[in-house]
Amino acid sequence: MTTTLYTSDHEWLAIDGDVATVGITDYAQSQLGDVVFVELPKVGRALKKAEAAAVVESVKAASDVYAPVTGEVLETNAELVAEPALVNSDAQGKAWFFKIKMADRSELGGLMDEAAYKTHTA
Repeated sequence: MTTTLYTSDHEWLAIDGDVATVGITDYAQSQLGDVVFVELPKVGRALKKAEAAAVVESVKAASDVYAPVTGEVLETNAELVAEPALVNSDAQGKAWFFKIKMADRSELGGLMDEAAYKTHTA
């Protein structure tokens, strides 16, 4: 069963076992505007929680995407690099950024469920 959690920096994590798929929320993409470029981390990169892991650029601004948990990057979304506008059309689906093997599941404790995230962005 997959669980989805959210950060206050507007990343989402779909958690399946010890792997989290990470992207930015629909709220975040709506604030950015039309996304024109993404830079993803290299597979195998070790990330610490809250470390800048990726970059998303829109017609308005560039923004970092932070690692919501500590771990190792297992996979990145090549389709997203080829078509950055996927962030605008399917932010919480096809436009995932990377998959990370979590080193410490206890780091999930500070994240929000969907109801708390909706309150956070209201």
